[in-house]
Amino acid sequence: MADQEPTGAGNGSGDMSDAPQVNILAQYTKDLSVENPSAPQVYQWQVQPNLDVQFNINVQGAAEDVHEVAIKIEVSARSENGVHFVVDLTYAGIFGLRNLPEEALGPVLLVEAPRMLFPFARQIIADAVSNTGFPPLLLDPIDFGAAYVSQLQAAQQQQLSEGDNADAAPAEAEPETSGDN
Repeated sequence: MADQEPTGAGNGSGDMSDAPQVNILAQYTKDLSVENPSAPQVYQWQVQPNLDVQFNINVQGAAEDVHEVAIKIEVSARSENGVHFVVDLTYAGIFGLRNLPEEALGPVLLVEAPRMLFPFARQIIADAVSNTGFPPLLLDPIDFGAAYVSQLQAAQQQQLSEGDNADAAPAEAEPETSGDN
């Protein structure tokens, strides 16, 4: 009986080889730009700057079942006096995906992968801002799931409106294509 327990308990054979797998193969800073254009005057300003934080996610195939996921985060601090600092970071990871159903690729690559990378990108931004002479900037967590759902809804709305336009006025489609020539 003791011999039977180890053979059936996940030795890598059988159904386990078909299980979905997501692995982070590497993660790295792809691009980092830090600017402090108003130094040294900025350190005498007594105003609180307005922060603008923008992010974008880019996914591209690197090999079969391997994808690069890159988070681009742009942070700028500005006031009526001028630019306090600007940080532009692209932080990426290489993800190996096996046995994932097609419908799971989007959520894994556009939600889970960025969620795993974000804490590292957040730390790099905090250090970069601190290195400009300002207090570290700790970005609030980003809800990548909500951003993904919002993007899907916007794409569906666009498809619906394009479908309505095509049905209502098919003659309008011709000038658009001829305008591209």
